[in-house]
Amino acid sequence: MGRIYQSIAFLALVTSIPFSHAHDHKGDERIKDGDHISYEPIDTILWLHILSMILAFGILFPLGMVLGLTRNRFHVPVQISATCIAIMGWFLGHGHDGRQFEDWNIHSIYAPFLGLLVVSQVGMGVYLKLHLERGWHGRVRGVVVRIHKVIGIIIPVASWVQMIFGGITALGFCHTHHLGQCLAHFIMGGSFIAYAIVMTLMTLVGQAWLRRQGRAPEFWDSLIIAVWGFVNTFTEHRWGQEWSHGDYQHTSMGIVWWCAGLLGLWLSRGRNGEARRNLIPSIVIFLTGWAMSSHAQHLEFSTKVHAVFGYTLMAAGLSRLIEIAFVLRDRTSRPNGEPSTFQHLPPYLLIASGFLFMGANEEQLQLLFDSGVDHVSYLLVLYSLAFLLYLFVQILIYIYSSNTAENKAAGSTRARGGNAGRRRPELAPIETGRDGEEYELEGLISDDEERLESALTRVGEGSPPLKEGRA
Repeated sequence: MGRIYQSIAFLALVTSIPFSHAHDHKGDERIKDGDHISYEPIDTILWLHILSMILAFGILFPLGMVLGLTRNRFHVPVQISATCIAIMGWFLGHGHDGRQFEDWNIHSIYAPFLGLLVVSQVGMGVYLKLHLERGWHGRVRGVVVRIHKVIGIIIPVASWVQMIFGGITALGFCHTHHLGQCLAHFIMGGSFIAYAIVMTLMTLVGQAWLRRQGRAPEFWDSLIIAVWGFVNTFTEHRWGQEWSHGDYQHTSMGIVWWCAGLLGLWLSRGRNGEARRNLIPSIVIFLTGWAMSSHAQHLEFSTKVHAVFGYTLMAAGLSRLIEIAFVLRDRTSRPNGEPSTFQHLPPYLLIASGFLFMGANEEQLQLLFDSGVDHVSYLLVLYSLAFLLYLFVQILIYIYSSNTAENKAAGSTRARGGNAGRRRPELAPIETGRDGEEYELEGLISDDEERLESALTRVGEGSPPLKEGRA
């Protein structure tokens, strides 16, 4: 036990080093007045920092979260690997040369929060691995398990935010008068991506949850749309200043959102209180895309990018409408429970729309225009990122659903193994869809049918059949 506590102390020491290891900006004098970076090339060490952090926080920690939710035996090795790579990346980020950044940038300010999440997650994981269940440990363990689970889910979301902050800091974006539009692009773009991921979860593994809640997916969509519309209505214009063309567009879009959201909430319930699907969120997405496709910009390059973003969002809304009305015919899922090929189109288009909108901030487009990059090449790269992210989401959901099915099958096998007496072998559970509903034929076979089958078997083997009444 002493060695275990020594290991925990050593782990705490190692993971706390990044908090106390200040970033030594040896090149601060190279940052000109009014700039936020030195505009030197990114050196190899900083590239290694970026790649290692993407591997740890963008891939391994989300994978470890899914493995932990399904109690997979690879959960601990994956989390340990992610933590080690993250620690290595942290040191690389504090030892690079080349491009330098101003002190107290958003990436460095946010880093301790993410590091604290990782340290607490690792600490609770070690505690749970010790299996201390006697005395007060038995009362605390359940709470630690729940907190460990919540933090494990938070880490991928917090990691996404930190990676966005890293890109902003590396390019010196989102300062002074650029901050407002930068926030709008990254928040709204990230919201489209989050909406797509939730939509995919509801389609593939969330049908049972929707039935338990007694709500249609459009109820939650409409609720978020209404709240978001109220916020946009009163925050897009800086009160006390003159109204601009953009203020009119953004404020009117907010009004459309909350008006449509209220209607969607009303239509999501039938006359008898049952859940009903509706097309209002799809129409809102389509209208938003139409408005953004004609959003006037200062650069022709930016106008074209915004137009493609609007068309993509319109396609997402239209495909969602077709899915509800014609593919599912107002049902939450197909009769066999398997999603159709068409159902993968709306979430992918929403993810693509999110990347397009995040990549359409004015500083990014100005940088690309000055570098001579054409808008078509840039858009194809963003669509490629959307393909990769949707692939990763599909892989994680597949790992979750397959491990959950294996756990259910193992539990069912253990339950059947404890039954005494000679019984007819049971058929394997049949899953009708993703909700995991299981149907067994064991209870449909009566004792008389078993005796009849046994008698027929004896006759076939040349033995006299059992007499009537003999059990």
